Amino acid sequence: MPHEVEQRSLSQYLEDHNLKQTRQREAVLEVFLDATGHITGEEIYNRVRKQHENIGYTTVYRTMKLLCEAGLAVERHFDDGITRYEIEHEHHDHLVCLRCGKIIEFECSMIESAQQDIASRYGFRVLRHRHELYGHCKDCEPEA
Repeated sequence: MPHEVEQRSLSQYLEDHNLKQTRQREAVLEVFLDATGHITGEEIYNRVRKQHENIGYTTVYRTMKLLCEAGLAVERHFDDGITRYEIEHEHHDHLVCLRCGKIIEFECSMIESAQQDIASRYGFRVLRHRHELYGHCKDCEPEA
């Protein structure tokens, strides 16, 4: 069964916090886990409504907040002001196209190492960081 581990994690979180397991929460989790990349609450809502037309907008947003609290989702805020969600996984950074909105994930050990070197030099302990580069993707940048 796809997403069995995540469903168990959500069930355990709900039980630990004396919250109910509902079909709506399960439906939101399924849609979220089936999405690729970074998905907005609006996109999740529209996809869930195809299967559960009575689900409300507020239910989707509250469930996404719950998934973030449970460690299954991460909320991202890029410069466009739109909240997006992604599945919690290894640390990575983002390239964000300001024209089409494409978001490209990348990892770079040189950047990570440089950040740690800088923090050490100044006696600073990094607890978390966010690295985002804004510009135009190859599809949006005119040929030079």
